[in-house]
Amino acid sequence: MEKNIKVRAVVAAIIALAGIFYLMPSITSSLPAFWTNYVDRIRLGLDLRGGMHLVLEVETDKAVESAVERTMNALKNLLMEKRVRFRNLDRIEGSMISIELPNQEAISRFDEIIKDQFPNLERKSSNMADGKETVVLAFSAKHKDSIKKFAVEQSLETIRNRIDQFGVAEPEIIPQGDARILIQLPGVKDPKRAINLIGKTALLEFKLVDEEHSLDDALRTGNPPPGSIVAYGYRFDGATQQRRKIPYLLFERTLMTGDSLENAQVKISDRFGEPYVALKFNEQGAQDFERITGEHVKKRLAIVLDDIVHSAPEIREKISGGSAIIEGAFTMEEARDLAIVLRAGALPAPVKILEQRTVGPSLGQDSIDKGMLSIIVGGLLVIVFMVIYYRYSGIVANIALILNIILILGALAAFKATLTLPGIAGIVLTIGMAVDANVLIFERIREELRLGKSPRAAIAGGYSKALLTIVDANITTLIAALVLFQFGTGPVKGFAVTLSIGIVCSMFTAIFVTRIIYDYYVWHRKVNAVSI
Repeated sequence: MEKNIKVRAVVAAIIALAGIFYLMPSITSSLPAFWTNYVDRIRLGLDLRGGMHLVLEVETDKAVESAVERTMNALKNLLMEKRVRFRNLDRIEGSMISIELPNQEAISRFDEIIKDQFPNLERKSSNMADGKETVVLAFSAKHKDSIKKFAVEQSLETIRNRIDQFGVAEPEIIPQGDARILIQLPGVKDPKRAINLIGKTALLEFKLVDEEHSLDDALRTGNPPPGSIVAYGYRFDGATQQRRKIPYLLFERTLMTGDSLENAQVKISDRFGEPYVALKFNEQGAQDFERITGEHVKKRLAIVLDDIVHSAPEIREKISGGSAIIEGAFTMEEARDLAIVLRAGALPAPVKILEQRTVGPSLGQDSIDKGMLSIIVGGLLVIVFMVIYYRYSGIVANIALILNIILILGALAAFKATLTLPGIAGIVLTIGMAVDANVLIFERIREELRLGKSPRAAIAGGYSKALLTIVDANITTLIAALVLFQFGTGPVKGFAVTLSIGIVCSMFTAIFVTRIIYDYYVWHRKVNAVSI
């Protein structure tokens, strides 16, 4: 039996030392380098560390409109390829397509194409006049819902990729409802930059500059020529040390988008020492870019990001290899952020900020102080009660309680979990639950002693009779905590994490560790009475 006690004591000591090992970097910074290199401090959540809280709404109707626009262009190209006559093919009311078909042959062939190639389009109305039919098409309700759902999912993934590259530790990015996204960014010190990075649509387009018409006339009248648009870019003016707004007259048609972008990196210009963004296209994108530049030599190609013209260089020759650059008098920070959003991909639809809150570090520190105070006060009250009511056995329970808190905090550091204010509440709850198991055990031991049993028999009987009740109560609580973690949002998850870890640690300390202490005294020290 003595050998068995030693083995159990060694196991408990190893686990306790492991908890202390992972906890120490969170307590003091005066540690050897190898320690801090392999063990992180406990990560603090937004409510403790400070940072940003955002609620975004994905404008899913815009995603539907974009899908309709792409479908309309695909339909137009297919009708021209099949030599089907049509007129006035336009997008109307945002998400519907109107087309005029001149005769019965065109109507029949059009219907076949829609049925075979565009099964998601439905006829909403049609109007016959003088042998001509004007047809209005729209996506089916099921397909619209699918587009909206995909837009939210893709936005979620794109924003997560951007934030990961931005370098925020332990961000919370979760969907809310049908079209909203909750974002919590602990430790962010530049909220404006973070918002610009997250909310940028990042739609990259390549358009030709319209040099056939007068830019001045378009600006003066406010009406660009049909098929053209006025867009603006910005250039840094060294004389005034300010950015100057520059207008461009562009053809409305987009020759290429950033869908085929493979990589975007920040580089420094050898000539001016200014940062620029180097683009690399995938195989299909490289072929398209080579074809576009080959067809428009001596013309200017504008690189447009979110309707802002970043550069409009002249195409001097066909460009092969699938590379391009974006210049625009960037600062290094702007160039990095631009590369991040391009690498992460464009949002499928614009997003708007519904709620924005910034939690200051001072408020977070105040929460930490009050949370720690609650742990200390709650712990001391429990410790005092256990000593008064159970005497020396209460001291045994208090040793297990202190070890339990050390193991919980060490486990948070080891698993790189995030400690939040609700998480602190979970620790406080665990303090009560940790001694609850010992209360059950002690009461069973008292019952055994009243029956006249020896200390050894009373202790063995007390643990065996209380074990099933303790396991049952803790397992059901653990299941509830896991459900909270699976389906809860950020604060609820923080509570569930510490509660789950606390339950496991409390079962270990209340059943395993206290039993070692009792067995040591009744078997090794051969005590004749139990102070309980």
